[in-house]
Amino acid sequence: MKKFLLLFLFPAIVFGQDAFSKKPAEKESTLSTDVTINEDVKGTLLMPENQANKTLVILLTGSGPNDRDGNSMMTKNDSHKQLAQALQKEGIATYRYDKRTATRLKERRSVDDIKFQDFVTDASSVINHFVDDKRFDKIYMAGHSQGSLVAMLALNDEVDGFISIAGPGETIDKSIIQQVGAQSPGLDKQVETVFNKMKAQDSLVTDYPAYLNSIFNPSLQPFMKEWMSHDPALVISKLELPVLIVNGDQDTQIDIKQAKLLHTAAPQADYYIIKDMNHVLKKVGSDPLENAKSYSDPNFPLHEELVQRIVDFVK
Repeated sequence: MKKFLLLFLFPAIVFGQDAFSKKPAEKESTLSTDVTINEDVKGTLLMPENQANKTLVILLTGSGPNDRDGNSMMTKNDSHKQLAQALQKEGIATYRYDKRTATRLKERRSVDDIKFQDFVTDASSVINHFVDDKRFDKIYMAGHSQGSLVAMLALNDEVDGFISIAGPGETIDKSIIQQVGAQSPGLDKQVETVFNKMKAQDSLVTDYPAYLNSIFNPSLQPFMKEWMSHDPALVISKLELPVLIVNGDQDTQIDIKQAKLLHTAAPQADYYIIKDMNHVLKKVGSDPLENAKSYSDPNFPLHEELVQRIVDFVK
């Protein structure tokens, strides 16, 4: 029971003070520049050699204390770094940044007061930073997993398009219930009961089984309650800008049903299910062990179709 994939869906539950190395980030090229938006948002602007295309794609990572490269204390796959480099080769600039959880852990600062809305505020700050940058005349937001919802909530009139990569199509409580049910049939009913109590009362829920503490730890409940108040399908249905929805058919965290829910809510969106792509954007087969290994092995290749879909959408 303790090995839920929820640890990937919501790895913030295991913040650790030694989560990240203090080694300086490896420079990708002279076209790679560290850009600090504020004390909590620090990232990398990667420019293409040919700057004739004045488009910027802002990349947002998923749940947990992920850094700008898509890595956390439990995973190192360089998914977002590889995506940025692939787009650079296609003449597209990117900005990717450490989530404020990752930034604070690196700097030994507290993460206890972080709210879900803080991630939306950070994304908005990034947009506002680049709006007046004369190097760019178009800005696209690309949110991965939890970052899909965060990006949607941060969109404003200055953004030219939105890309959802493995984004949930329903509230986080429903996603967790589904995930638990797939791994431990019957346990999902207990999880659903606790979530219902969280919705019905203002105080913290304390009467839940101890083995569900990784989900319902009292310190996490305010964050979870705020997160599950946002319905991604409802949010995407109200967008009035170009939208691209992509998901992999080997994604064991965000099932393709989630992408279908988003597409049903936004039928005008471009929509693709990418064969053999998993949750960390890698090209894998149907072997579960290979899929799991790719989370912590940067040598697994980024799925080339993902890059092409984004390039076609942006250009």
